[in-house]
Amino acid sequence: MPEEPRENISGGEDGSAAAVFEAGTAGTRAEAVVDELGGLYWQKTYGGKDAFESLVRTILSQNTSDVASQPAHDALMERYGADGEVDEASASGVDLAAALADAEQSELAETISSAGLYNQKSAMIVGAAERVCEEYGGADGFDAFVRGEDPGEVREALLDIHGVGPKTADCVLLFAGGRDGVFPVDTHVHRIARRMGLAPADADHEAVRERLEADVPGEKCGFGHTAMIQFGREYCTARKPACLDGPEACPLYDLCDRVGVDEVGESVVDPAEAAIR
Repeated sequence: MPEEPRENISGGEDGSAAAVFEAGTAGTRAEAVVDELGGLYWQKTYGGKDAFESLVRTILSQNTSDVASQPAHDALMERYGADGEVDEASASGVDLAAALADAEQSELAETISSAGLYNQKSAMIVGAAERVCEEYGGADGFDAFVRGEDPGEVREALLDIHGVGPKTADCVLLFAGGRDGVFPVDTHVHRIARRMGLAPADADHEAVRERLEADVPGEKCGFGHTAMIQFGREYCTARKPACLDGPEACPLYDLCDRVGVDEVGESVVDPAEAAIR
């Protein structure tokens, strides 16, 4: 079974553990899809990442590829993390939230420039850091809140931070909080769920999330998210899904409605566009 790629910034090497789920009859087609993805890629549980660093990671990944956001994250941690340019007296116990709350925004923007939209993202990160320090006393307090409080309360608090949308909040809940039943929806998941018919063709990101979280057992939602992203990169791409090369080219062909895909004409449109034709 392939290893989860490091550039999958939502998941990655740390904060996850291999898991094995008993084979059985899936209760829904969405669960059947996730089971197939688990056999194709990986079955894992998530949790244990630092909550504030997860928040920063996901802000950096907004509107850009993981390949571009990973170097920005690494540069940020090198400059502001435990090994970065902090006072020698506190270097061993640096609080990333405190360091970023005090950061010069122009300097931070330069540091994360590879992620794109760096002026906006640097302002979001500084603002989030200030909020975390004010309300939770720093990164440790924020981490305890994310891991220990009611998931609905945590999600609401995260969404109240400027620059944090549903996908960002859900990634923090999943990869830091280790919460079952959280299925973050990025562009890959949004496209695939609607193309396969797992959600209505015109569903927005929140409607897709609600449908997947209702139809996929909680313990399978985490690897369903990361494996579906990988499937979107390798097979179910936006412009040329593998099914255009024939049924044998896609391992999930028999589970897919192919909404918006014209196999005969070899053309593809967004599922929402196909639904109004």
